[in-house]
Amino acid sequence: MADEDATRWDAKYRGRALPTPGPSVALRSVMSWIPSQGRLLDLAGGDGAQALWLAGRGLEVTLCDVSEVALERASQVAAATEVPLTTRCVDLETAPLPKGPWSAVLCSNYLQPSLWSAVADALGPGGTAIWIHPTITNLTRHEKPSRRFLLELGQARTVFEAAGLAVDFASEDWVAGRHLSRVVGHEPHA
Repeated sequence: MADEDATRWDAKYRGRALPTPGPSVALRSVMSWIPSQGRLLDLAGGDGAQALWLAGRGLEVTLCDVSEVALERASQVAAATEVPLTTRCVDLETAPLPKGPWSAVLCSNYLQPSLWSAVADALGPGGTAIWIHPTITNLTRHEKPSRRFLLELGQARTVFEAAGLAVDFASEDWVAGRHLSRVVGHEPHA
């Protein structure tokens, strides 16, 4: 499946314009929980628009994705804008996370609830975890992504708590036209 995912995502990124560094509206809404310095891991971050923006703000960012094409595009923008960015091609379904400890881990629009226990283990003391993902309520306005790629209501908070993360913020509401779960937690052993 990983090879199929990589091939599919590589094809989606080929031929697109290079990413413009910048945060989504949803990321902006949780910025107060993102540290201003330290190491940040962006999981399944595609071609890195948000990772590049966060790196430009002074964080030491590692961008992970299954698509080599996406990562190459992020690297091109990082070089052109002189923003330090580390990229790692990782199949998050089968490979371990890049070695921590991380000051923060961001995951936006990637559904793999089983990943959060590893995230909790990879965070440094007091480290921040952020998950932004559409819920099933999104289907009331949009037919994609399909139900199998959506969170159930309350699921993200439950996943964080099961992983041992202390929840600082949890919201499920419409943000920029999508029904999103936004959950922020921290590693409680500061």
